[in-house]
Amino acid sequence: MSKKRFQYKKKGNVVKDLSAKILKTLNKNSKQSFNYKQIAAKLDITDANGRQQIIQKLEALKLKERIKETDKGKYQIIQNEHYHVGILDVTSNKNAYFISDTLEHDAFIPTINLNRGLDGDTVKVYVYRRRNNDRYEGEVIEIIERAKTKFVGVLQMSKNFGFVVPDNNKMYADIFVSKNNINGAKDGDKVLAQLTDWPDNSKNPFGKIISVLGKPGEHDTEIHSILLEYGLPYKFPENVEEDASKLVTKITKEDIAQRRDMRDTLTFTIDPKDAKDFDDALSFKVLENGNFEIGIHIADVSHYVQPDTILDEEAYSRATSVYLVDRVVPMLPEVLSNGVCSLRPNEEKLTFSAVFEMDDKAHIIKQWFGRTVTYSDQRFAYEEAQHIIETGENIIPEDISIIDKTYKVDDEIVKATLKLNELAKKLRKRRLQQGAITFDRVEVKFNLNEAAEPVGVYFKESKDANKLIEEFMLLANKKVAEFIGKKKNGTPTKNTFIYRVHDEPDTEKLAGLQQIISKFGYKINTQTKESTSDSLNNLLNAVHGKPEENMIETLTIRSMSKAVYTTDNIGHYGLAFDYYSHFTSPIRRYPDVMTHRLLQHYLEGGKSPKSEPYEKKCEHSSEREMLAAKAERDSIKYMQVKYMQDRKDEEFLGVISGVTEWGIYIEIIENKCEGMVRTRDIKDDYYIYDEKQYALVGQSTNNLYQLGDEVKVKVKNTDLERKHLDFYLINGTID
Repeated sequence: MSKKRFQYKKKGNVVKDLSAKILKTLNKNSKQSFNYKQIAAKLDITDANGRQQIIQKLEALKLKERIKETDKGKYQIIQNEHYHVGILDVTSNKNAYFISDTLEHDAFIPTINLNRGLDGDTVKVYVYRRRNNDRYEGEVIEIIERAKTKFVGVLQMSKNFGFVVPDNNKMYADIFVSKNNINGAKDGDKVLAQLTDWPDNSKNPFGKIISVLGKPGEHDTEIHSILLEYGLPYKFPENVEEDASKLVTKITKEDIAQRRDMRDTLTFTIDPKDAKDFDDALSFKVLENGNFEIGIHIADVSHYVQPDTILDEEAYSRATSVYLVDRVVPMLPEVLSNGVCSLRPNEEKLTFSAVFEMDDKAHIIKQWFGRTVTYSDQRFAYEEAQHIIETGENIIPEDISIIDKTYKVDDEIVKATLKLNELAKKLRKRRLQQGAITFDRVEVKFNLNEAAEPVGVYFKESKDANKLIEEFMLLANKKVAEFIGKKKNGTPTKNTFIYRVHDEPDTEKLAGLQQIISKFGYKINTQTKESTSDSLNNLLNAVHGKPEENMIETLTIRSMSKAVYTTDNIGHYGLAFDYYSHFTSPIRRYPDVMTHRLLQHYLEGGKSPKSEPYEKKCEHSSEREMLAAKAERDSIKYMQVKYMQDRKDEEFLGVISGVTEWGIYIEIIENKCEGMVRTRDIKDDYYIYDEKQYALVGQSTNNLYQLGDEVKVKVKNTDLERKHLDFYLINGTID
């Protein structure tokens, strides 16, 4: 038997996945009919046994009404309501769910029906209902577009070939790499591999190694792996750095002449203590009529990053800065992000500003938008500004000082900070009354040593100083969007603009949330838009400080729609704004750069450009934002696992934050590290998953491990590469 023929056969000369191959062939030529010989030719099957199998499968598919016989011995695929295009969501247990806009419910796809579909792929699926079962199931018949072709993993070498074992537990197949495609990698190296082919006769895809990242477990290797897993860069190309270094950064008289000069107005920044890219500042002035002039000044990135340049192309490609636990991967080269564009103290800067005249009740009397030149008189960390707000004092103590010594703040800055805080609270109160939902989530932060190893965990809460900045940034974003998107009579304009939109929550997800929180004695009212937002705020207030707080906040966020960028404005549900954009962070977000350009275009009297190119850029920016968020979460998980590696002898009190058939997820209360107790490791009974109770139930004892229960655990295993923690219950036993 020839090698070519053999590649289509398994043991017993059975052609593997023949039904799927026939359907894929017919689907690609859905308006044509083929006989078995033509199908065999397309599948490169030339032996009589293989052709006989095709004849049998064609008859079986006809009986299942997957295909129809258009003429004697000629077959055509039936394009009906059973065929849908959508996205695969592969689970860690190698099954998947198919998500499509044309389906009421997601369809379950068992491993055997994936037919080489991978997580995130756009696929065509044949969807059906199993007999005596309401559940939709499906079979992948065509891969339309791969979501990704590059994977990070560890190389395991044999003599003449190797396999890359992916870090991503949703990638269910190891990648075969021939000796010619090893690219200098050695056994045990962490590598980036690219899929090149997936032959019909192979259960593994073929690939090549693009780069060697280092040895597993090394800090930089793991951090770079996280970035590359999501297609995020960790360094700038040389030509981009070179282009940035050639920028003219000196502010000229001509620059100042074309701008509103606000250098004499009291201006300061409030940012995290370790921040280097200061892209926003506030100015404050008391007017003769007793009102206040408040300026929100934003780094004028669009002055330096011009369209269709190398810098602009790189910024667009990245679309966002990525904030990992131990580093920031900036959208712009450092000469821009931390230098010329950063609103550093005691330096003149080119800015784009929203300036408001506001009365003592935080009502806006007048507004102005345009390019400015500003001078920051003071840089504050949030802790320093908070100290002023809480005490009213102008002395910043050494323990919170960003210059590591006690120093005195100018009295005018103290007065400005206190008044801005008063006005921010009024803005916030009004926003909440209008239906805004507030997630004041506690952030997990790590104390790192010089080697970037976690030596401690602390929680960061949003206090008045944070909320002060938040409210004025929200105000600027809202008013810029209204200025472009809304006519004076309140009707929408047709001007193309970049909006940040947030759709209303999905009713089914809210129903699922209600079912879970009812077990803790909470409820939400979803009868109207107003009652939904009110009750969600009440829920978030009620769980504050409770053991189940983080879990319920997480579940509530998951019930929300995702905010995205678009030119099609539908408003922002979470903020209760009809118009909202992103204007305030162009150093770290590309949509803000587009917003600045469009705003200046309209200020100069320009006509509305076509929306299609901007919509494409919005979609790209939303996608990159999502990937950056995933990388950030993975870096936190990585640090959590690293932090817990040396704490295997300790007992921890935790809350059950998730329940599945294969185990229960536990979040440790003291540090919010999450891990799993696998069902097989609970030895006092045989446990089965009860979906209705969100619990594992012991068959003999009826013992429950239920969502929200407090349990004591110890660390069983830490897996840095997979960023996974395994626990075991200390009242259970383990082999």
